[in-house]
Amino acid sequence: MECVTVRQAAERLSRETGKPLYEAAYELMLGVKRGEYALETGADSFLAYVLGPGGAWLWSVAALTAAAAVLALYAEAPHLLYLRYVVGAFFVLFLPGYVIVEALYPKPGELKPLERLALSIGLSLAVVPLVGLLLNYTPFGIRLGPVVASLAALTAAAAAFAAYRKYRSERLAAACA
Repeated sequence: MECVTVRQAAERLSRETGKPLYEAAYELMLGVKRGEYALETGADSFLAYVLGPGGAWLWSVAALTAAAAVLALYAEAPHLLYLRYVVGAFFVLFLPGYVIVEALYPKPGELKPLERLALSIGLSLAVVPLVGLLLNYTPFGIRLGPVVASLAALTAAAAAFAAYRKYRSERLAAACA
């Protein structure tokens, strides 16, 4: 089979089966998940991947990390404290584990969403105390600033590594059948 765009493949499948275009597109998506078809990302380099649609999750993780860090360090107004608690809990209990899970399992079909959620929370609960333990033996100690900076650095580094792993796995899978 030659390489075609997703729209062309869906239109061809729609003509061949007599199904509406949206059903043909849905069947194509299921075929991609089963491994019958491979999609090309269109990203020739890691930078193009990160700046393209494939890197959207990375930018949302970066934005959440930055928002959590700013709220944790500078939110003192009473109406911002509740937002600080919610975003801070998400930052501590989910994000570090989430980026580690994304780095360990870069392909979309490797884990179910509930498994990703459970592993993300579990890994966060395992990694965050280790960061605190390491900070205890540094001159910075366990204070709000060093903890926020360490968790933000860990999350950013793991997210960058996960993005690279996702790019490599998509690039390797981007072969036309």
